[in-house]
Amino acid sequence: MTAVCLISVICHDRAGLVADISGRLFDLNANLSDTTFAVLGDMAEFTSIAEIPDDVALATVERDLETLDGVAEGRVTVATFDMRAVHDESGHITHRIELDGPDAPGLILRIAEVFGSFGANIVRMNSERIPAPGHDRYVTRFAVHIPDHRVNACLATVANTAGEMRLSWRVSEVEDGDREIRNAS
Repeated sequence: MTAVCLISVICHDRAGLVADISGRLFDLNANLSDTTFAVLGDMAEFTSIAEIPDDVALATVERDLETLDGVAEGRVTVATFDMRAVHDESGHITHRIELDGPDAPGLILRIAEVFGSFGANIVRMNSERIPAPGHDRYVTRFAVHIPDHRVNACLATVANTAGEMRLSWRVSEVEDGDREIRNAS
């Protein structure tokens, strides 16, 4: 038997961090399900839903992860996960959208509102500020699930909103691999 848990590691970023965390979890016979990793400033965040053998205590997983180089100075949390470990249809990515341009207050909010108004679910999102002469660039990437009957209207509204905010954008449809369907500037 196994227990389903949510594992979260937040610590300073370094090369090899994902290999070290996933290797330690492998050694504990953990079976990773949905997993994310992101660099946030000079920190990193690794989050995973995992099945852990019943004979391995969650506290043991936490302690073992804390022994990894640099992890003890961060925060490790291993907790029981009482929700479904598998997402429904709206958790499947149908489109990847990237916006690029000057930073503007409310940028993420405005695009997130567009998705929400069309019943689109943001499955993953990341953004980063990239220093550039004159003004910093702000690149935001969304992986979303857009209902089939709302795709054209949703993407047209994303295009209009991006234009209003002086952002270039591009979208790729995810279907039997990534296939680019539209580029816009």
